Amino acid sequence: MKQNRETVSPMSNEGRNIYVIEHITESLLMLLEDKDIENISISELCDNAGIGRASFYRNFNSKEDILRSYINKLFDGWKRDWEKNNNIPLSSGIGMIFRHFEDHKKFYHLLNERHLIYLLKDVIMEIMELKPDLPKSEAYAKAFAAYTLYGWIEVWFQRGMQESAEEMANLFKMQGL
Repeated sequence: MKQNRETVSPMSNEGRNIYVIEHITESLLMLLEDKDIENISISELCDNAGIGRASFYRNFNSKEDILRSYINKLFDGWKRDWEKNNNIPLSSGIGMIFRHFEDHKKFYHLLNERHLIYLLKDVIMEIMELKPDLPKSEAYAKAFAAYTLYGWIEVWFQRGMQESAEEMANLFKMQGL
């Protein structure tokens, strides 16, 4: 078929990629409500999203990558707020993190329910600016704070987020972290 103005998609490559990413993400989140991630096939995911497998593999390497991308998208707003207020005490930043989780409670509850909380680890390490080339005292102090925060978040999710974000931030602050 010869392409012309009526047969060529008006969307740019970028627009198509955004469309694919949004639909794959929505599809995965919907499917996760009923089954574990390992029981969702790429074919089922793509069929449910209304896209081809090639589109999936053009944008992602795995189903977990979809969730990592979505988590990063959710955290983009938090990161902008943190950068605007980067002179605030760490305890206030921790409070902001817990509020972020409260604001997106349904999604994070789903991650917890499907045993996918481990996907948050990389985001938390990035937030805490944990890098191997830091001076040793700073690297270990940040590792201690980052892994402590990750552990607290995991337990908070497992407990059903009973405590408020403010309570969690205060408990964290009381630990002297």
